[in-house]
Amino acid sequence: MSARSPLRHDSVTIVCPVCGSNFGPSGRRTYCSDACRALAYRRRRDMGGIPPVTAPKSQSRREFTVYECNRCGTRSLGEQRCEDCHIFMTRVGIGGYCPSCDEPVSINDLLGGEALLTSK
Repeated sequence: MSARSPLRHDSVTIVCPVCGSNFGPSGRRTYCSDACRALAYRRRRDMGGIPPVTAPKSQSRREFTVYECNRCGTRSLGEQRCEDCHIFMTRVGIGGYCPSCDEPVSINDLLGGEALLTSK
């Protein structure tokens, strides 16, 4: 067994909300680097007063996360495994079903950029 920390252990590493890389927590640090912290600030500032999307901590985010299969392009809401290809799909972002076509769509697709997800 390696002496290194596990890559996906929440009490040992956390994920940077900007770039998605894993890093060791230190105090109240939220971002992996000062560059990611500055980019998050610029994104919040440039949103023009639109509040970030909030998710309650008590609810699992998987229920409203859109996933897409890298092999066939199928999208699903809340399901991480493709039913056709039987492989794990890539997370696109938070979202829901489109009211007109009833297909999974992420907020990132609608806004044309990256939506911020914060916890209350």
